[in-house]
Amino acid sequence: MTALGATMTLALAACSGDGGGSNTADDPIVIGISLPLTGDFSEPGKGVQRGYEAWAKITNDKGGLLGRKVELKILDDQSNADRVVADYEQLIGSDQVDLVVGPFSTRLVVPAARVAEEYGMLFVEPAGAAKEVFEQGFKNLFYAAPAVANDHYNHLADYLLALPPDQRPKTAAYAAMDDPFAQGTAYGLKEKLAAGGIRTVVDEVYPPNTTDFGSIAAKIAASRADLVVGGSQYQDGVNLIVALQQLQYQPKLAAFSTAPTNPEFAAAIGNKTEGILAPTGYTQKAPYPSNKEFVEKYTAQFGTPPEEDEANAYTTGQVVAAAVTAVGCAEQGACQQKLVDWVRSNTVETVVGPLSWDATGKPKGAHMIQQWVGGEIQIVLPADAKEADLIYPKPAW
Repeated sequence: MTALGATMTLALAACSGDGGGSNTADDPIVIGISLPLTGDFSEPGKGVQRGYEAWAKITNDKGGLLGRKVELKILDDQSNADRVVADYEQLIGSDQVDLVVGPFSTRLVVPAARVAEEYGMLFVEPAGAAKEVFEQGFKNLFYAAPAVANDHYNHLADYLLALPPDQRPKTAAYAAMDDPFAQGTAYGLKEKLAAGGIRTVVDEVYPPNTTDFGSIAAKIAASRADLVVGGSQYQDGVNLIVALQQLQYQPKLAAFSTAPTNPEFAAAIGNKTEGILAPTGYTQKAPYPSNKEFVEKYTAQFGTPPEEDEANAYTTGQVVAAAVTAVGCAEQGACQQKLVDWVRSNTVETVVGPLSWDATGKPKGAHMIQQWVGGEIQIVLPADAKEADLIYPKPAW
């Protein structure tokens, strides 16, 4: 492995064109990317890579961008923040790629975005959702997903606060892992519900390595809270739910980030899933026009359907493609500011829905809300994407 990481140049499905020389149909539009293909973030990093590759192939099969094929130049940053800086310095400064897109994880997005900003490059990214990303003052960064963590539950908050007063939950219990994403998800909902008059009766934060949830579950059960919210990853969410079940605590509504969407979730909690909620930024069944094509062609290319990491990378490509097509250019220099200005002032239709951004690059939307209904997890909010009606209050588990 070289100091700058392993390089993979993916010239996918070249399309024909006339002429020669610079910026003709024979010259590819080269897009530079650094991804964590090894190290701590290698699994999601590879998912992001597949999403980018699917976007490039589908784009090239339709004739490319501006009549030119798309070529991805991917470097492995090995999940290292120093290396990701070197990678984008190489891609932009030495390799003179036409465009760049972002890596996976906030830890890598922030230093990568600084390099892109120094060079005046448009920087659309698929996986930097933490609050700190949008507090750096970046002018060229855009997060290609429906919402940051604090806004994942917006549709659920709106639904609950719109209920008649006699049906609305009165109290809520919160338990969140000490993790920016998990806490952001839970506390984003807490802030909105508290402002709407739903009183917090339990507020617990636990270390990431917590396995025994007996005491936290006991506090929640003793509070008899109408609503329980878990700011969870997977195993902690499962362990908390099992502990609550053992105490026969029956909330009117239960929402857990991430865990309920895991394929192993139902069996892990004894198949007592009915009514459990979770936010999601992507579903293979979403009705957005480009999503059906994405799912079909991604599955044909890779043999399995896409998940959220892949979809966010694909969405990143869609945003860049929309800007390039609208502005009519794709190269370093003055073109980049035109691309930035276009993205900032427009809405882009994507596989995760219509996206638009505020001045910090934060998306203005919210995640969809999924619920276990009839033995499967289905979209229940918002109304224009729902597959089933939201169940409230939830059945006993």
